Amino acid sequence: MSETVTIKTLDETASFAAYVSRPAGTPKAAIIVIQEIFGVNEGIRRKCDHWAGLGYLAVAPDLFWMLEPGLELDADVEDEFNKALGLFGQYNPDDGVKDIEATIHWIRREAGVAKVGCVGYCLGGKLAYMAAARTDVDASVGYYGVMIDQMLAEKHAIAKPLMLHVPTADHFVSPEAQKAMHEGLDDHPRVTLHDYEGLDHGFAAETGKRRNEQGARLADSRTEAFFAEHLA
Repeated sequence: MSETVTIKTLDETASFAAYVSRPAGTPKAAIIVIQEIFGVNEGIRRKCDHWAGLGYLAVAPDLFWMLEPGLELDADVEDEFNKALGLFGQYNPDDGVKDIEATIHWIRREAGVAKVGCVGYCLGGKLAYMAAARTDVDASVGYYGVMIDQMLAEKHAIAKPLMLHVPTADHFVSPEAQKAMHEGLDDHPRVTLHDYEGLDHGFAAETGKRRNEQGARLADSRTEAFFAEHLA
């Protein structure tokens, strides 16, 4: 069962929408699905529905609500891809983490689910890392997160498990950035990095040309096992 809910911002001066997919029975935990730069589109909703099918309450907040609420773009359409890049350039990820924290509060207080994880893609992968460092989320997963190498100074604040999926041929995350991520995080007791040789940004997208079926299945299986261990 899916619906759209309204969540208040942390300071309660505004609100934003979130897509919610509910499991058939009592949720064993909740998972926040953090969007790419393309909004809460069909692919993100499919990921929510998948998690609900596994018994989790899944919530995808509309993080671009201050720029263009209700945004849904297709990565395979050039004009829409370029529009998404433009919005990414305007977006403040610090605001995104606050909205993720507000979503955590909504899940625990309004939905009544205590254990909360988050999984993000692209921009969402960066936000998953930031959420691990700045919120009390119980477990986090980031797919092809951008600019994480520039935020390694925050790694000391990561107190709960974090998993990062790193495609080695990511044209948005240079080999130098990937090297810095490994050097900065490989010895962190709460962080696990998985490399995916030869795969590019977006390899685990639900739809479209970017998806690599073998890589997506491997990464998603690791994510499912990770949340089963740390949330269920």
